[in-house]
Amino acid sequence: MKIDLSGVLYGQLKESEKKYYDALAKNDLENVKKFAQQCANIEKQLADKVPDQAKAHLEKAKRWDEADKKAGTAPKKRMVEKGEKSGDTEEDFSGFGESLIQTSTVTWKDIGGLAEVKSLIMETVVIAGLSKPESIKPDKGILLFGPPGTGKTLLAAAAAGSLKATFFNVKISSVLSKYFGESTKLITALYESARSHAPSIVFIDELDSITMSRDGDQGEASRKVLATLLAELDGFQDKKSDKLILTLSATNTPWSLDDAVLSRFPKRIYIPLPDKKACQEITKIQTKGLDISQVDMEKIGDQCVTRNYSGRDLQNVCRDAMKSMTRRINKDIFDNIENMAELSFEELQKKTLKAGPLSMEDFTQAITRIKSPLTPDDFKKQEAWNKQYGAS
Repeated sequence: MKIDLSGVLYGQLKESEKKYYDALAKNDLENVKKFAQQCANIEKQLADKVPDQAKAHLEKAKRWDEADKKAGTAPKKRMVEKGEKSGDTEEDFSGFGESLIQTSTVTWKDIGGLAEVKSLIMETVVIAGLSKPESIKPDKGILLFGPPGTGKTLLAAAAAGSLKATFFNVKISSVLSKYFGESTKLITALYESARSHAPSIVFIDELDSITMSRDGDQGEASRKVLATLLAELDGFQDKKSDKLILTLSATNTPWSLDDAVLSRFPKRIYIPLPDKKACQEITKIQTKGLDISQVDMEKIGDQCVTRNYSGRDLQNVCRDAMKSMTRRINKDIFDNIENMAELSFEELQKKTLKAGPLSMEDFTQAITRIKSPLTPDDFKKQEAWNKQYGAS
């Protein structure tokens, strides 16, 4: 998967902003200047990396350039009211959503198999982008469910890549905070950023981690987090907007989701294990550019289905097979691996790892080594839930 690393810059910006405000609170003028300049430099890099937002980033860079000379030029934090979290200022979450931005170059052709699944997601994306009567409303949420490793993240990346939309890849750990009330602000900041950078695809992985059934023993803080997420999924502020903010969420345990959450995802798509044909397509994609004329693709497809391989398992099989091939073709390197390991990185870069044709033996050995963690009961439960609650 080819993903732009501009999200790293947003993370660095958030850290530099925090250090700037800490220095400002301590009246540490030397570090105020230092971190203001860091923020300015990062904003300039972002202007280059994210051309469609270049003007906004350059304006922010200009303000940061002046921040150490004129108090108040840089974005401020609101003073904490009595009874709120201790400290001189309240955390500014405006940069949080920016830190999750990735520019996806993944396309639908990069995904082997899953023709029906891809068609369903394409349909949603196309309808959302077309000019249409006001009464026709596109889906704002799609739930992807199925066994782990079946390509849910890749599908979300392809939806963003094909649309040239801003891709927000959200890990649950990034929106959960130990401080009361902070998680709700992180979720709000995420969707504010998604609206600012629309068209946007927001991908939330392991949705069940923050939306477990409210019949259980949840604390008040968790309930507020869930309520905030549901409000954002409803998108009241976007009712009359033509901006596209599509949320794709993934879970391996759809039966644990709250009913209120399911109602926000009218389109629920089952992502199954790859069939024989899909296994062959995935193998060809993973070995692109290499000679596979000696490989029995029919046999690989049969063995992958028999062994309950997910797309991720098959990816690991291909990588293992390629390692076997490189050891065979580059015996001079691997027979002398201890001496090679003594070389510096610069010296290693002067040498070349040769590639040759992949053999069926390379794959046979790899398949023997790679074991699927899934059992028939695992995906039978997924299929049963799909029959009862799946909606496409």
